[in-house]
Amino acid sequence: MFGVSRVSFRLFERQRMHLLYEEDGELKVGTVLAAAAASYQIESPHGRRSKIKAANVLLSFESPAAAQLLLAAQAYAAELDVDFLWQCAGSAEFGYADLAREYVGREPTPVEAAGALLKLHGAPMYFYRRGRGRFQAAPAETLKAALSGLERKRVQAEKVAEYAERLARGEFPPELAGLRDELLYKPDRNRFEAKAVDAACKQTGLSVARLFERAGALPSSHEYHLNRFLAEFFPAGTGFPPHELPTLPDGLPLAESPVYSLDDTGTTEIDDAFSVRRVSEDEWRIGVHIAAPALGFAPGSALDGLARERLSTVYMPGHKITMLPDDVVAAFSLDEGSERPALSLYFNVSAADLSIRGHHSRIERVRVARNLRHADYEALNALLPAGGRAGLEYEEELGTLWRFAKALEARRGKPSIPANIIDYNFSVENDRVNIVPRLRGAPLDKLVSELMILANSTWGGLLAERDVAALYRVQSSGKVRMSVHGEMHEGLGVSCYAWMSSPLRRYVDLVNQWQLAASLAGKRVPFARNSDTLLAALRAFEVVYARYDENQREMERYWCLRWLQQEGVTRVPAQVLRENLVRVEGLPMTLRVPSLPELPPGARVLLEMQDLDLLEKSVTPVWRETLSGNEAVAPAEDPQDGA
Repeated sequence: MFGVSRVSFRLFERQRMHLLYEEDGELKVGTVLAAAAASYQIESPHGRRSKIKAANVLLSFESPAAAQLLLAAQAYAAELDVDFLWQCAGSAEFGYADLAREYVGREPTPVEAAGALLKLHGAPMYFYRRGRGRFQAAPAETLKAALSGLERKRVQAEKVAEYAERLARGEFPPELAGLRDELLYKPDRNRFEAKAVDAACKQTGLSVARLFERAGALPSSHEYHLNRFLAEFFPAGTGFPPHELPTLPDGLPLAESPVYSLDDTGTTEIDDAFSVRRVSEDEWRIGVHIAAPALGFAPGSALDGLARERLSTVYMPGHKITMLPDDVVAAFSLDEGSERPALSLYFNVSAADLSIRGHHSRIERVRVARNLRHADYEALNALLPAGGRAGLEYEEELGTLWRFAKALEARRGKPSIPANIIDYNFSVENDRVNIVPRLRGAPLDKLVSELMILANSTWGGLLAERDVAALYRVQSSGKVRMSVHGEMHEGLGVSCYAWMSSPLRRYVDLVNQWQLAASLAGKRVPFARNSDTLLAALRAFEVVYARYDENQREMERYWCLRWLQQEGVTRVPAQVLRENLVRVEGLPMTLRVPSLPELPPGARVLLEMQDLDLLEKSVTPVWRETLSGNEAVAPAEDPQDGA
């Protein structure tokens, strides 16, 4: 085995000595300038001088020159068969010079010794390092597994190059079809398929979505946006697992009056209804009736788990994902012609001034007479304020409820719906969108909003008085948050406000209904104020509900862009909100217009819509002219809380 000769300084004066040594895991060469007992001063082939430890030296030689040896050794190593060397090495630990000597059958030259060392050093799968210049052959099974893995990587590298090239030229490999959504939304960067897509994106300068669209793997921009949301919140799909139907409670008393609901045409989870009955010449009894799924299944049940996982029904134009399975909704929804369990809140109301004389709550069964729809009763929005009549069923009752709602709003001193707020109804049929503006605050809207505010604040106050935990909506200094304590909701002008009116659609309402139903029945409530389950539900709901709401706004923006494209609209009027922010007239869309001149809020302008992009949900608005007919505009956001 080769070692480092210990020579005197006179020897180095007579003849130049070169060294092969290891530094930071690399093999290097240099010429000795000076030597000490444990170190050398050397000069690299590039002229750099340094000090190395004698223990790092693996080979000393006089010829050839240092740089020439390294080149010759690399060429020699390239000719060596690493598999043959592995077979020759045996299982015991060995020094590189010993193997070189056995391989050539004599004392190896410096080039041969260095070449063997380079080959061993560069084959870590075949030979394990056991110290400087010492190695041990890998076990056969280990080597076999390592070589198999290397071959897989080689094949995968070829696939990466092949798929990337095909994607770059606009072809979608069929082998990627089953991974399309994963590659779009949640790519595993360790998969070679994801590496191929990344390589194609870098090569073409396109996003993944744009790359797939060009390759014909993204036929629908709507599907792309919808599936992105589903991949985040419903990775296992929007269906429900098999489940038992809830058990409806027996023996509930039947309400004295039939009830009726008032909803939009597309509403299928009907969880609130009303009743109006004259109990004397000077008094009405007005009832708010809420569907009662809390009476059919308990916290901790399988159905609770399903509701807690989703936390809310998801709404977006042309699509809805319910919080509860359809058969569960059907069992409790206040559908026309059915009798359903309900939590009812009755108010004794003065016929003279519509003041509330008292109220009481009941757990009961209600008979649903009708499901009224806003579209069928639209005429009342104009007739009720003027005292006119349309001859519609339940028109008199709706008139009484509207007058009661006006009195409630006046006493609170806060509008349930701010003036001049425009809502928009989206309907999507056969991939065509229809967007219909609707002025909020109309009599029928106010009727529903005020009665829901009354029920939520009354029941929230009842639980607070009884020191029963609930999940409240709190608004102070303009900020809305959830709390387990009943605190002021400044925007609504009530001392406390707990969502309870939509237990089929919101998990918070369902939790509060469990608490309320137990309290009304004189039973122990399921959740204490410091309950981990209650607090976890509060935190999860806040996060998820905000994300659902964000998705709804994003999809409404998408369908607004689709409408512009569908109708061939390239120029639209808009109103300035502030600085360069405008609201497009007739659409729920606000835009930043960099080219907008300095104009006051309310100014009307004409915009040209350029570069409309459905994948990015973007459009470039360009100011073209300022229009006449300026009017004040409503606030950019609705500051009020929903019922």
